[in-house]
Amino acid sequence: MSVRTALARLLHDPELPVWFAPEFRLPITSLEGDRGVEPRRAELAAWALVDLGAIRPHQLRIPRRIRYRELCRVHTPEHLEGLTRPEVLARIFAAPEWDVPVDEVMRTVRLATGATLAATHEALDRKGPALNLLGGFHHAGPAFGGGMCPVNDIAVALAAVRAQGFDGQCVVLDLDAHAPDGTAACLEKDPKAWIGSISGADWGVQGERVVERVLPGGTDEEVLTVLDQLLEQMPAPALAFVIAGGDVLAGDRLGKLGMSPDGVRRRDLAVARALRGCASVWLPGGGYGPTAWMLLAGTGLALALGSRRPLPADLDPLARRFASIASSLDPRRLNGSQSEEPWITEADLGRLAGPGRTSPPKLLGHYSAEGIEYALYSFGLLGPVARLGYEDLRVEVATVALGDRMRLLGTAAGVEHVLVEGVYERQELRGPQGQGPVEILFVHWLTLRHPRGSFAPERPQLPGQDVPGLGMAREASQMLSRMAARMELAGVGHRPSWYHIAFATREQFRFVDPGVQGRFLALMRDLGHLPLLELTHAVAEGEIARDGEPWRWEPELMVAWRGAAPWPEDAEAVKAAMAGRFERAAGVGQSPEGDVR
Repeated sequence: MSVRTALARLLHDPELPVWFAPEFRLPITSLEGDRGVEPRRAELAAWALVDLGAIRPHQLRIPRRIRYRELCRVHTPEHLEGLTRPEVLARIFAAPEWDVPVDEVMRTVRLATGATLAATHEALDRKGPALNLLGGFHHAGPAFGGGMCPVNDIAVALAAVRAQGFDGQCVVLDLDAHAPDGTAACLEKDPKAWIGSISGADWGVQGERVVERVLPGGTDEEVLTVLDQLLEQMPAPALAFVIAGGDVLAGDRLGKLGMSPDGVRRRDLAVARALRGCASVWLPGGGYGPTAWMLLAGTGLALALGSRRPLPADLDPLARRFASIASSLDPRRLNGSQSEEPWITEADLGRLAGPGRTSPPKLLGHYSAEGIEYALYSFGLLGPVARLGYEDLRVEVATVALGDRMRLLGTAAGVEHVLVEGVYERQELRGPQGQGPVEILFVHWLTLRHPRGSFAPERPQLPGQDVPGLGMAREASQMLSRMAARMELAGVGHRPSWYHIAFATREQFRFVDPGVQGRFLALMRDLGHLPLLELTHAVAEGEIARDGEPWRWEPELMVAWRGAAPWPEDAEAVKAAMAGRFERAAGVGQSPEGDVR
């Protein structure tokens, strides 16, 4: 921790309580790929706050599920009964019905609501801020839900403390990009509840104690000016709920405001100053882009440190988390041995067992099946898979023609399914001019499968897919990186047979051939305005031309290097390849065969 951070902790709130649970990640696999929602928002923000020294691990509070008797103070029995049906939750979350495991989705919702109530109690006790990393479900009214809000956690928490004797003025500052329609309906009859809101679109929300300001496309200065006015109108609160929405960021796919990350941090700091000495519960509300977690972490920095400093541009909490876990794993458990120097080797055991008996196979000679399962458990990956409805998860390792194969299998409705399958080998690689050699972890095949899922118009089938994915591609990438590091390999490589695979991995991987890399960049430059699904089908079906000539996808080697690349990229060759122009043209091409999904 830096001296500056330590001083900030002393001057602000060195013990900011933060509520978080791994189950805050919604078990709806279609949210990330189809809706652009980052399902890891809460966990990325929690890890970032710890990594940056804003909070210590013990400040992360574990919530309990809200009780139904507490929900019944706000919501009608008919509405709560409806939340037990997948078609109702599917409508609220705008997801396919098959993709909504009711019990697990409601577990997430009830944990988040329980966290808001617990944060309310602690905020009242300490007369200061508390942060819940999932909540602000402001679209849920007494008898309805919508906009990813099944229940209204703010109204439920307020009703609970009212029942326990709290009679003070309550303020809700709704700074999400959308209107507080559900909250206004829930608090309509509470004479000591006031709502102040800044939204990007007019939903016609009205009420005796509701102040709604609509600023479509509002910039930082416009929003902050109106915020100052709103804070002046705000009655002196004994308890405040703040929805520090992340969907106010310019470019958010569902928001209608145009703020910058710095503007959002200034917003949070202004509200924190106005509520100093007051019990306040801070909630993330909406945020529908890949960087929404950074705004949530920024809210934590504002509360804990009073900091306006931006998050480091290269901060990757998932990578740091996986690296930390990997360094703590017992190598003996990974490779299945019992000690660093066994008295009897596996070769000895094979000889003792007699002719034809062999020891169990290991992935790349290093990882036993039990060791891989131990690693998957340690990295926290088995829990999300189980929440999708798969039981009896187990790992198999085998040697096949191309290399070593690893499978994760799980059972649903009495049928065992392959959920993850990868085929790997250590591969020697030389540079374009014969540099090297270096050795990489080469991925012949990797598929993440959700066999219980179904394709639908809102989640169509991509080239190479036979079932929908698990929504865990980033975690799989980090696992491969950690494997390469443990085996001291130079990086991880694969040959993307489809455009969408290269597009999805483009931040970490680059084509080794500079000409292929240049053409890939030019393709994104010229046709990247098309929806990903449309473009990947156009590429697969031979509908792309380069400089007027038919062009086919080039499934060449891409590598994510560990550290600096072992040889410099030929920047001039990349630039020359980018000179060509791509366009969509009618035609029929031959689709490549898929190997990595």
